[in-house]
Amino acid sequence: MADKVYKKVRLIGCSTKSIEDAVHLAVVKADDTLHGLAWFEVVEVRGALKDKDITEWQVSVDVGFKVD
Repeated sequence: MADKVYKKVRLIGCSTKSIEDAVHLAVVKADDTLHGLAWFEVVEVRGALKDKDITEWQVSVDVGFKVD
């Protein structure tokens, strides 16, 4: 098995639908500009409120990709 090195970047995904949708959006957008995505880690979850209602989910996601 070969040794591996990964780089990690932090992204914030935002969605009015759900936490899962916010994570998915962050990962899909990262895949547009980075190659070799290997894993993700949800680091923080927060949201926006208006009149006692959740109006947006904001998820901090670390995404790892293999360094060539």
